[in-house]
Amino acid sequence: PQAPSTRNDIRDCLMDPPYLPPTATITTARLAALRDTMQAHSIHAYIVPSTDAHMSEYISKRDARLGWLTGFTGSAGTSVVTKDKAALWTDSRYWTQAERELDCNWELQRTTWIESIAMWILEAVPVGGNISLDPFLFSIATWNSYSQALHGSGRTLLPLETNLVDQVWGDQRPPPPSGKIYSLPAAFTGSSWQEKVAGIRQQMEQHVRRPTAVLLSGLEETAWLFNLRGDDIPYNPVFYSYTLLTNTNISLFVEGSRLSAAARESLRSGCPGPLCVELAEYGHVSAHLRNYTRGNVTVWLGTEYTTYGLYGVIPQEKLLEESYSPVMTAKAVKNAREQELLRAAHVRDAVAVIQYLLWLEKMVPQGQVDEFSGAQHIDALRRAQQHSHGPSFQSISASG
Repeated sequence: PQAPSTRNDIRDCLMDPPYLPPTATITTARLAALRDTMQAHSIHAYIVPSTDAHMSEYISKRDARLGWLTGFTGSAGTSVVTKDKAALWTDSRYWTQAERELDCNWELQRTTWIESIAMWILEAVPVGGNISLDPFLFSIATWNSYSQALHGSGRTLLPLETNLVDQVWGDQRPPPPSGKIYSLPAAFTGSSWQEKVAGIRQQMEQHVRRPTAVLLSGLEETAWLFNLRGDDIPYNPVFYSYTLLTNTNISLFVEGSRLSAAARESLRSGCPGPLCVELAEYGHVSAHLRNYTRGNVTVWLGTEYTTYGLYGVIPQEKLLEESYSPVMTAKAVKNAREQELLRAAHVRDAVAVIQYLLWLEKMVPQGQVDEFSGAQHIDALRRAQQHSHGPSFQSISASG
């Protein structure tokens, strides 16, 4: 059927039958499968965020649970599914995109406030109902906000470590990243990883609480600390990992087979001893933490990048919480070499942008360029510059 208005690029759910643009994803079967799984777990509402287990701004295809379930591919959103309703919350950057990508199974909520999500849940779920989520995909603050908003309502907020979207996604879910994890050449770092570890241990000793360990969940924290890089997430030179650094031990939770020979050699160069990095399976971090925190210990962590799931493993009295870990704050202060390299990188990028502006001046009057080919051209100019590893985000290209 034809859309009644000229806007045939967005859905019209009031038509009979509803009009969906070709960009919309049909989610009926996915929702039915998720609802069956929810019923099997006695869950009345399931919350799905757009984040990964490291609170990353960008995520890999394997972690795009919200995108797979809803069809919405924007970078920020939250969805809630009940037995007969489904809704997506996102901010104003994405409202038009959501109307193009969602089918009529979904209500679009034009807000991002947790209070508004909680109010919707309270209307949709009867008293006595269970509201569930994967605690390893929610920050401590977000969990606390939901907990507070639902407190005293007669509904139970239930952390569930089995991810129900993953269960339904099954074999269709993209495989884990498998690219090599490599060492950053010393010329780019300004300090060795051993010096960085010594600096963090010094901060631990000087802290009034004398923490015995630092837990790193943010992917850039581990990458920076060990001078390692990977390509697990588009536009971000990071890899999936956790680190537990104590005064005498270093545990790196990572898929060890992916480390390049040079990276492995670098990490093992101090073995045995306090500068020996012991490799452990990425998925074993919770069990390792549970075991470690049985002792007389204090774990220092940054709440901004730690999930509620990991936080919940550590007994409250053994926690030292700050917004950012000492690694994140150390990483924010650039040494002289890093400052020099940053300036040089900006000069190289400026050259690419100036070349692009000159090219546009020639090509636009000839009608030879549109937004997409323009974005491709500036990417190519940047790639031609020395040391380029690609853009830090997809080019935002618009005119008129």
